[in-house]
Amino acid sequence: MPAFAANLSFMFNEWDFIDRFAAAADAGFEAVEFLFPYECPPDQIARAVCTNGLEVVFFNLPAGDWARGDRGLAALPDRREEFRHGLREVRPYLEATGARRLHMMSGRAPFHSRRAREAYRSALYEALEQLEPDSVTLLIEPINRRDMPGYFLSDYDFALETILATGSQRVRMTYDFYHRQIIAGDLLPGFQALLPVIDHIQIASAPGRHEPDSEELNSRHIFDKIDLSGYAGFVGCEYRPRHGTVEGLAWIEPYFALRRLARGGLHPSEPATVAMALL
Repeated sequence: MPAFAANLSFMFNEWDFIDRFAAAADAGFEAVEFLFPYECPPDQIARAVCTNGLEVVFFNLPAGDWARGDRGLAALPDRREEFRHGLREVRPYLEATGARRLHMMSGRAPFHSRRAREAYRSALYEALEQLEPDSVTLLIEPINRRDMPGYFLSDYDFALETILATGSQRVRMTYDFYHRQIIAGDLLPGFQALLPVIDHIQIASAPGRHEPDSEELNSRHIFDKIDLSGYAGFVGCEYRPRHGTVEGLAWIEPYFALRRLARGGLHPSEPATVAMALL
């Protein structure tokens, strides 16, 4: 059965960021992910993680000025010094969270620009070198240009080629079923083909990017295939709740119950049918 991580940049927005850790733990999550932690002091985040017994799956390298439209710096050769500053800025947060994965966002740049491609690959090699002492896995992720117009990395073939060219086990892909559906479709064959380089998975409905229990994707079938694939990591819930985070968690409760059952911790008040619903 999948193990789920709450994305605290999308979910639990009814709480201040630092309070979302407790809210996610109270809701039953064992792990979290988020876009950026940099507005909170590292020691404050460390306490939130430790107090709530959570695993931090990943977060993003600094991505420039988000409010002004930046969506990463890696493919922007004129902003390499800012990118390098981000590599230094991230270290206290790696220590605070215990995270061993970082997502390197490409930024907005023409995909066919030779200069952008060279900058992106150069930034990836530089990040690999600078973060080697931290034993960090660098994640890259194709993101659709409908949600993020002009985003450089939106091609799965280029992403795979880039990963293989590094020759490093520390460069891997996030496979987001929502983005894949919009970019290329062919969800499960694509997943199987890319599985050797996938180190993280994310899920949301498509096209609305809400709870993964409706619209175009058959989430139950997807989760079954993830189980059968042997993937042992977390599935990140990077979706926007329709009406409220807690109110929208009915879809995940059977999975939580199954995990409690597997650990012998199913509460007597929980109907057996809930625990067995997905068997």
